[in-house]
Amino acid sequence: MLKIVWIEDEEQLLQECASYLSKEAVEVYGASTLKEAELLIPKVGPDLLLVDWMLPGGASGIDICKRNEREWKLPFIMITAKEDEFDKVLALELGADDYLTKPFGLRELSARIKAVMRRASRIGEETLSLSELPDDSLLYRGPLRLDQQRFAAFLNEQRLDLTRTEYLLLWKLAEYPGRVFTRTHLMDEALGDSFLGYERTLDSHIRNLRRKLEAAKETRELIQTVYGVGYRFSEEFR
Repeated sequence: MLKIVWIEDEEQLLQECASYLSKEAVEVYGASTLKEAELLIPKVGPDLLLVDWMLPGGASGIDICKRNEREWKLPFIMITAKEDEFDKVLALELGADDYLTKPFGLRELSARIKAVMRRASRIGEETLSLSELPDDSLLYRGPLRLDQQRFAAFLNEQRLDLTRTEYLLLWKLAEYPGRVFTRTHLMDEALGDSFLGYERTLDSHIRNLRRKLEAAKETRELIQTVYGVGYRFSEEFR
C-alpha cells in the first residue's frame, strides 16, 4: 500500500481525498502544520508528500519543500489555490516533482500521484537492472560523472544537489551527447508519457538544472537549447 503524508489544514478536503484514495490502495496520513509533519514523517515512513502552499503556524509549503530537499528527499507534490505561473515555477525549482492547483478533481489527483510515483520508481528499477553491470551504472561526460546506483551526480568533483526529475533529465541528455531531444520526446524518454503536455514545467527543470551546473564552476554550456526544437547535451563531451 502506498503511504502518503498530506500536510493540509482543510480538514474536509483531506478527508474527502483520503476516502477516495483509500479505494486505490493509498493510505493518507494528515498533518496541518510543519511541526505535526516533522513528527509524523519519521513515524509513517511515507512514499510521497502532498503539501499545501498556505499553512498555519508560520511555515509555508515552500519551507517544507526546502526541508524535504535537505532531509527527507521524498517525491513531493505542491497543492495550492495559487494560479500564478511564477509560483508554480518557484515550487518546481525548489524541488517539487509536480504542482496541483485547487480546485482539482479526484481523478486528476490520483493521476498526478501515480505519475510522480512512476517517475520516482524508474530510478529504483534502473538501479536494480544495472546492479549486475556496475560499469554501466557510471556515466562519464567530461567533467560530469553520473552514478546510477548511488543516484548521484558530480561535476568538477563537486556533488550536485539534484531533484529526482533533474537527475533523470540530466542522465537522459548526457547518455546521448549531441542528440537533439524535442521537449515532448525528452519528457517521454526521461520522465514518462504521464508528464506530456507540461512543456513549461520541463523548461523550469532545465533552467534549474543549468543553474546548478553553473554553480559547480562549469563555464561551458553542457545543456544546450536548440531553438524551436528542444535540448541536447554538448557534443564536446562524447
